[in-house]
This record gives sequence, structure tokens and C-alpha cells, in this order.
Amino acid sequence: MQDLVSTEWLAGELGAPDLTVLDASWHMPSTNRDPRAEYEERHIPGARFFDIDAVSDRDAGTPHMLPGAEQFGCAMGDLGVGSSDRIVIYDHSDLRTSARAWFTLRHFGARQVAILDGGLARWLAEGRPIERGYPPAREVRFDAVARGEQVVGKDDLTSGADAPILDARSRARFEGTEKDPRPGVAPGHIPGARNIPYASVYRDDGTFRSPDELRALFRDAGADIAQPFIASCGSGVTANSLIFAARLAGNDRVRLYDGSWSDWGSDPGTPKELGPAA
Repeated sequence: MQDLVSTEWLAGELGAPDLTVLDASWHMPSTNRDPRAEYEERHIPGARFFDIDAVSDRDAGTPHMLPGAEQFGCAMGDLGVGSSDRIVIYDHSDLRTSARAWFTLRHFGARQVAILDGGLARWLAEGRPIERGYPPAREVRFDAVARGEQVVGKDDLTSGADAPILDARSRARFEGTEKDPRPGVAPGHIPGARNIPYASVYRDDGTFRSPDELRALFRDAGADIAQPFIASCGSGVTANSLIFAARLAGNDRVRLYDGSWSDWGSDPGTPKELGPAA
């Protein structure tokens, strides 16, 4: 299975016993959208709901932080997701949150994980079938083992980042001309970071840009998509679109700053920069 699959491919695979489809939609609270309610109302047949908020470390001081391996394995078992399944993820969110679920599942050991190109919007536009409610329970096991080398923390960065930092937030939030949506979080960016807004790796219809287009996009931002980098954003969600883009271009040597700007910007002791990337 490829990392990025088409709606046509998925339509032909629905019902396969080893295939699990996940709706990983999540929205900013300010949108007043309820992703679980939207999932219950309509989703791709057989899809299960991957709740980014629920499947996280709820005791962490910043949102959506990766949980421990045991917690994640239990959550996936309860959801009916096995670590040996072929897993296809989609979303119906402007934040392209399927990339976060893709990273999380791979981080904990899922071997075959793909993103549905264009998400639910493309599926609906093509008039493909949907269903309501929840699928039946499924008894499976998810043997979760965290791949710690994929993630960095604030201490790693304050002691000196060993790779370029690419920030996936909007230009206004990166430069500090727009107030951060989270209380107590300062404006600006990590000194030395480059800015590649997550939305720029997608076309207008929500499909991913080609590897050649992605290489040019990174190059124009002063970065090399083929080289290791550390991805950051507001709270560790949209940064994963940059990680997935690098994967499409053949680079699997990218790490996530899971706490991202929610962690860095809320700490009065961390250095911060305003304005464009240097």
C-alpha cells in the first residue's frame, strides 16, 4: 500500500478484512464544529473515529501531546485498530488533521498507514457512498512501541537544534503580526526557524502537491525537503503535513516537536523572534 491512496483505490478495497479506515477530523474550538457528531452523521462506510484529543496525554500542559505506548495500544484495541492492519486515514478539516493521525500511528508501530488524498471532501464530491452511526466492534490487538527518535522536546531545542526547524503555522502567526489563539502564548517563532505554512503543501482541492512541486516549495522557503529537519506548528498537529510531504519526496528523516509553539511560546524563558525568517 502506498503512503497516499486515491478515492478510487479505497472504493475498490472497502470491505477487505485487513483494511481499517479512520476519520481523524479535528477542528479548532473557535469553529464550533463537532468532529465526532459530523462523523456520526456521515462517514466513509466502515470508518471508525480517531479522536485526536482523546488519544493523547491528557495530563500534559499542552494540547494533543502523544500518549504513552500502553495508553495508545489500549485505545487502538478499544477502537478496533490492529497494528498489522492496512490503515487508511482521512479527514474533513481545514487543518488536514489526517497527517497527525498518520504520524501517531506510525510512531507507535503501525506498519502500513496511508492518507486518503483529498479526504472526505473529495469522496463526497465524487458521489461515493457514506453511512451513519458506528461500525460493529472488532477484536484486535495493537502492540504499541514508541519510536522516540521521531520526536524532540523543548530541552532538545534549547540545548541546540541539530537540524533546521520548519514551522507550519501561517505567515502571520509565524511573524507575530497575528495574536496566538491560545491564552498565555506569546507571538513570534523559534529563532532561526523557517516558515512553510501547512496549507501550501496542498492544492486547492485538498490533494497533495507533487514531489517536484513540494521540493520547489521547500526550496523557495530556504529549506531542503531531502534533508533532515524538525517540524513545528501551533500544537503539534499541522506540522505533520510537512512531515508527510517530506515522506512523499522520499525523506523519512524528519522529527516532530510535539509541544510546538504552545510549549515554546508559553515559556517566558525561551527566546522568541518576530518578523520574517532571517
